[in-house]
Amino acid sequence: MDGRAASLTITDKIPYLLEAGVEPIVFSAITGMKDKRFPHYQFLAWGPAGFRFDFRHWIANQYGRGLFYKITTRTVSILLAPLIAIEKLCLGYSSQWSWALPAFIHGYRLIRSGKVDVVFSVGSAWSAHLAGVWLKKATGVELISEVHDPLVIRKSPVDQGFEKPKNRDARFRHYLENQLTRFSNKVWWFTEGALHYAKVRNPNLNTPNNAHGFVVTPGAEPPGSLAASKKHEYTNQLNLCHFGSLANDRSLSTILKALVPLFNKYPQARQCIRVHAYGAPLDTLSIEAIKQFAFEDILLAHGRLEKDLQTGKSGRERVVEKMQNADVLILLHGNDEWCAEYIPSKFYDYLWTGRPIWGITHRNPQLDQMLLDRGSYLSPEGDAQAVANSLEKIWLDWQNKCLVEPVWEPIGVDQAVKTILTEVQARQPKI
Repeated sequence: MDGRAASLTITDKIPYLLEAGVEPIVFSAITGMKDKRFPHYQFLAWGPAGFRFDFRHWIANQYGRGLFYKITTRTVSILLAPLIAIEKLCLGYSSQWSWALPAFIHGYRLIRSGKVDVVFSVGSAWSAHLAGVWLKKATGVELISEVHDPLVIRKSPVDQGFEKPKNRDARFRHYLENQLTRFSNKVWWFTEGALHYAKVRNPNLNTPNNAHGFVVTPGAEPPGSLAASKKHEYTNQLNLCHFGSLANDRSLSTILKALVPLFNKYPQARQCIRVHAYGAPLDTLSIEAIKQFAFEDILLAHGRLEKDLQTGKSGRERVVEKMQNADVLILLHGNDEWCAEYIPSKFYDYLWTGRPIWGITHRNPQLDQMLLDRGSYLSPEGDAQAVANSLEKIWLDWQNKCLVEPVWEPIGVDQAVKTILTEVQARQPKI
């Protein structure tokens, strides 16, 4: 799916896997574009909630979000409502769980027909890992697994994640993590923190006859023809730009609140600073802060950038253009405990733009060091004074036309694929 982090993580790997002689057969949902380079099967989730979710996206992709979309999706929602209620009552899992059913059945047929040597489960959506574990148990096929986001969400620094959650979906994810560490031949995470806590909960990792766990830095490829940073030009506005999803635990209200003392100290800044939000609706806290401080002209929400039919530019290419036009890129990490195990995927896109990054991070030394190594503004989340100090420094640097010059050290996907193939071939040479 154009611009979606979970899709880009695997899509960017494909050219390097093909170059290495891997012959992929891809299973995915129907919500994205079909790849023509190799067999690509797209499946609807079989459960009513998953079917409704996929159907909405499919209709939107095919016909837009006009009258036909509204009529058909509402009709399907009404018809499925009783079944969705039963599914939620009986299982309580997130809607995408049932995608594992068609993925398992089709995967089983391909494995039995001798067309598959290795199953590679990639999640984000945990249904992919569920299908992978099922296939491993049913056929004994080699299974390698890439875990994007932590499956077990800890609540505090002292919480190791041992307690079984009351929420049924969270409880199942807890179980699934253990299954991956038992049945995957190789399993990797994207941060040192995620691997550390997975090992704490699953001491069988890296022991004989169990999964070998390691860390892969996912990186990102430069969209389109972008291979070098664009020279920055100062204008009469200081543009602070955020790209990606927003939520109350990852909110631009943090920056809006810091603008208040800055404007009090430097009244002229009110006419110069603009905060731009791309890629997602504003979160509740940001909306409230806009109203509270009358910042309707300060925070500009542009929404999601889709493919431009006139120019042919993809949503991803348009996003990078906006990134390169920014004075400073905002990286909001969040304030939940799971930040210790998570690095926003947008960070790797940011590194290709050559623009300074302002990271507001939470309990992640790995991310902090990566930002500092590349020349960035850095603030600890939750420290209002530190955030305000960083904002003032950015303002003064911009006025003096001496914003931080970032170190040009983007992280490509080639290194990720090399790490994966090296690890996998150590045990399974034929891949």
